Amino acid sequence: MALQPTTSRTSLPPGPRLPPTIQAALMLKFGPRFVAACRQRYGSTFTLRVASMGTLVYLTDPADIKTVFSGDPRIYHAGEANSMLKGLLGDTSVLVVDDDVHRDRRRLMLAPFARDAVARQVPVIAEIAADNIAGWPVGVTFPVAPKMSEITLEVILRTVIGASDPARLAALREVMPRVLSVGPWATLAITNPKLMRRRPWRKVRDAIAEADRLLYAEIADRRADPDLAHRTDALAMLIQAGDAGAAQMTDRELRDQLMTLLVAGHDTTATGLSWALERLTRTPAILARAVRAARDGDDDYLDAVVKETLRIRPVVFDVGRVLKEPVELAGHLLPAGVMVIPGMVLVHASDAVYPQADRFDPDRMVGATLSPSTYLPFGGGNRRCLGATFATVEFRVVLAEILCRVELATTDKPAERRRLKHVIFVPHRGAQVRVRARSAVAEGPAHQAPSCPVGGTSS
Repeated sequence: MALQPTTSRTSLPPGPRLPPTIQAALMLKFGPRFVAACRQRYGSTFTLRVASMGTLVYLTDPADIKTVFSGDPRIYHAGEANSMLKGLLGDTSVLVVDDDVHRDRRRLMLAPFARDAVARQVPVIAEIAADNIAGWPVGVTFPVAPKMSEITLEVILRTVIGASDPARLAALREVMPRVLSVGPWATLAITNPKLMRRRPWRKVRDAIAEADRLLYAEIADRRADPDLAHRTDALAMLIQAGDAGAAQMTDRELRDQLMTLLVAGHDTTATGLSWALERLTRTPAILARAVRAARDGDDDYLDAVVKETLRIRPVVFDVGRVLKEPVELAGHLLPAGVMVIPGMVLVHASDAVYPQADRFDPDRMVGATLSPSTYLPFGGGNRRCLGATFATVEFRVVLAEILCRVELATTDKPAERRRLKHVIFVPHRGAQVRVRARSAVAEGPAHQAPSCPVGGTSS
């Protein structure tokens, strides 16, 4: 509920008094452990002051999280909370705009992520995964995360962008990893684009410029395609969605949405898949059951593996909202300008919400009805991830292909630590796996188009 301050004074929950630069360093270095320590010391709601991000109020009470997700989008600005990404995504990206602009742009972008549209892409996703898995080494330990990145990038290039020209597709494969591998150094230039004019960041600028050139070429080709109405890629649908309404997206707006889908759908899904394999190889019984599910076409259990992976190892660090007015929340009248953070990592790790929360247990997700205020890997409210359905289906299809095509060795090595890479948590050793043998796959479940999940729609 938004309030105009009268006699009440705004206040903030307690939190560490360390300098903002120190708190930023602790977030980068320790991530979940730091916020968990703050939760233990200061309670279910606490304040952090983080350099370059401002004042953050973390919320772990599901009632408070529900208030944020259902709040007036004119007061709770998610686009403003994502503004640090403008240097990469562009200032018209659906992730960085708010109010009516966001509503209208999101409406135009719904079509490619409807269930039927996603289902049409399943055979392509399975083919891409199978081709990549065929090249995995046998009998040696290797980080699987780069392989997952290759798969998810190819999926986006072919199903979202719809690139088919061999030369341009090869160029995109080469340049996009350089654009999307956003480390701390590149982040400085993305959050402050003026830095890109300086020599240390010119490689970042040049990579983005080359990606832009290729994306604009794809946009021009698609606009001129006489078979546009019969294409199934997201770019074609975005152009047609514009033609069907009053506000057609410009080339610049289309570029920004394509870059957004590349950034939001590449590393996130790849990281989720990496965590799934990291968890499965440390739980032999669950791995064996998942293999049976993949071979039998048991989508329900594979979906449960996906959901449990995203619970115990959420990929995205947080989903903030910047307050445009004072808001009464968690017993405090929070001032305008504060960023409220539904504490995804903390809620997912709560034994009160998920008994034995530190245990990887897909059975807890089989047939479960999940609350949007306690299960939030894709955010929530009017800003819930547009590609949630696509990501879930891609996750399941790729996982099924892996489990059907290779026999993974289990390990008793310690769990890989979560390392913060920009705004996502990645396995610190790249999710090390070993393939014991290849499995013979005929025309079977791995080649069939799994049904799309009923839940998790992006509309």
